[in-house]
Amino acid sequence: MNCNLRRGAWYRLIKAQGLSAVVDVKGTPVAVVRAFLQMSNTPPRKWTVVPRPRNVPRSVEMGERYLVCPSCRDRVTVRGKPSRMMCGRCGIEFAVDWDEHYLAQQL
Repeated sequence: MNCNLRRGAWYRLIKAQGLSAVVDVKGTPVAVVRAFLQMSNTPPRKWTVVPRPRNVPRSVEMGERYLVCPSCRDRVTVRGKPSRMMCGRCGIEFAVDWDEHYLAQQL
């Protein structure tokens, strides 16, 4: 099911009630099925691995997947499978979270 959300992205939760939730996507409330969300009170401490959406044309810059910095949220293309990376924007080094459950089917 396409919810028009990026897998691995962080969205502010506006409301969660019963089986549904509403998240803030660029200032717009978006309703989603709550079971499709992984909720957490703390931001990640590792680079988030985001597979390229299947409905987006493949670009050389984007590749098959990209990483999102846990500090500044910058997105970077990833080649190979590094265990750690330094962010070019904020200059902080973090481990890469290759163990996310949603990656098991794609890697």
